[in-house]
Amino acid sequence: MSRIADSSIEAVKAAADVVEVISGRTQLKRSGARFTGLCPFHDERTPSFSVSPEKGTYYCFGCQRGGDTISFVEETEGVDFVGAIEWLAQRFNIPLEYEQASPEQDARRRQRERLYAVLDAAASFYERYLWESQTGADARAYLASRGLAEEVCREFRLGLAASGGTLARKAGERGFIRQELTAAGLLNRRGNDYFQGRLLFPIADARARVVGFQARRLREDDPLQAKYVNSPEGELFRKGDLLYGLDRARTAIAREERALIVEGNTDVLALHQAGLGPVVASMGTALTERQLKELGRLTRKLYLCFDADAAGEAATLRGMDLAAGQGFDVRIVALPPGTDPADAADGFEQRLAESESYVFYRVRLELDRAPDRQEAFVRAREVLSRFEDSPERQQALRLVADRLDLPRETQAGLAPRRRGQAAAPSISPKLLEAGDRLERDALAGASAHPELRELLGGLSPEHFDSELHRRAREHLLEPGDEPDRDLIQLLAELDARADAEGIDEATTKELLLNLHERKLRRELQSADFARTKELQEELERLRSAATNLV
Repeated sequence: MSRIADSSIEAVKAAADVVEVISGRTQLKRSGARFTGLCPFHDERTPSFSVSPEKGTYYCFGCQRGGDTISFVEETEGVDFVGAIEWLAQRFNIPLEYEQASPEQDARRRQRERLYAVLDAAASFYERYLWESQTGADARAYLASRGLAEEVCREFRLGLAASGGTLARKAGERGFIRQELTAAGLLNRRGNDYFQGRLLFPIADARARVVGFQARRLREDDPLQAKYVNSPEGELFRKGDLLYGLDRARTAIAREERALIVEGNTDVLALHQAGLGPVVASMGTALTERQLKELGRLTRKLYLCFDADAAGEAATLRGMDLAAGQGFDVRIVALPPGTDPADAADGFEQRLAESESYVFYRVRLELDRAPDRQEAFVRAREVLSRFEDSPERQQALRLVADRLDLPRETQAGLAPRRRGQAAAPSISPKLLEAGDRLERDALAGASAHPELRELLGGLSPEHFDSELHRRAREHLLEPGDEPDRDLIQLLAELDARADAEGIDEATTKELLLNLHERKLRRELQSADFARTKELQEELERLRSAATNLV
């Protein structure tokens, strides 16, 4: 298989008009040097979508989607990078030249394409077997007993695995071979269906391509003992990267600026059926970095809803801590023991309205778990020490004081620590968001004003907390290889942010100074007298350089 020549890719990029391409999806109006319009990725009444014809980028301040012409075609046409280049070449009449790829690259790409194809074909077969076979009657009765209508089950492509080698035989008739079925995690060592007799939930990636399955046991004599079984980890299926239902919930999450995370797939279906759109399931695991990264593209507000037992498990708490530590506004939706969201789908909005802030929930949990009053105080103090002062923290502090009947002098020991005191790292969402905003605004200014790159170069990568922001700094100073998708989206956001907020040269200088001052303040907390003097002199030199910089 050939690959598109680099010269052809560059020719397509040069010819592709980002305004013309995007105008095919949403109406754009000129606003100064930019164009604005309603975002094509989520529903909105007030335009928050910004396009830069000069840089060939777009960014939505509502759903935080952004990128260049190629990524826009990938998103809207459902194609990969090569498909986007070919689509744009046809649109703008650019002839493409191809180069011969290595046999290894050829084989790898063909294999991935076949894996996607066989998984989608298997999902279609499982669907038909559930709804059209006599064997599927028990599975259909189970779904009905859970209150799940056929309409929502078909929307999410639920299916039923046949017993024995039925899948392998049917797949063979479609031209798929046993090795492909095995690589896709569909067959066991004997050549029989890996999931035989189980109810199947297809798991899709962000582009709605089936990458694997989660299977629920329906009978007691199932050879696989676990209640739920996932596809084996492989090239396409990595459980820690995926959230069940995210492909269908993306638009609702971005539009409503919130995501509800539940444990089970049936919970997703029940809540979706009840009218809640922004719902995903965590695949039976604690939240991971990759899952949060996907959610962070769409929203910063998470509602976590687990049953009473799971919500207190250590792994689940670590996932909650991770989300709070990354700046998400985390709220906990409490359910009675033995109840899951599918049992209480109707009127679930009221439960969301009554949700607890994460700091309040964690403090309440520690108070409930502690064996005595002294241990309860120690545990509550440890939790509170990780949060900056806020109304939510004050609410949690009042809970501790009331539950433990603390005198005023003892309550003082729970007050937020003063600057310079030793403390566990803060996980205040507001504080982290402010730091993230400072870094992005500074980078936006440096992007808009190339003459200030020298001042940006005076800051080290360590001045930035975010690894993506460090990469953006490096790219602005020394553009090298083609940026990846995440970096392209950030660069598009920086361009739009600089224009929308009017970040001029003077503001950029001040923002970069603030970044340096932030790093100095952190160092000053543990510096001795001599080092303190050095840091202060360094700050004065930087201020002087910024003042004299054109």
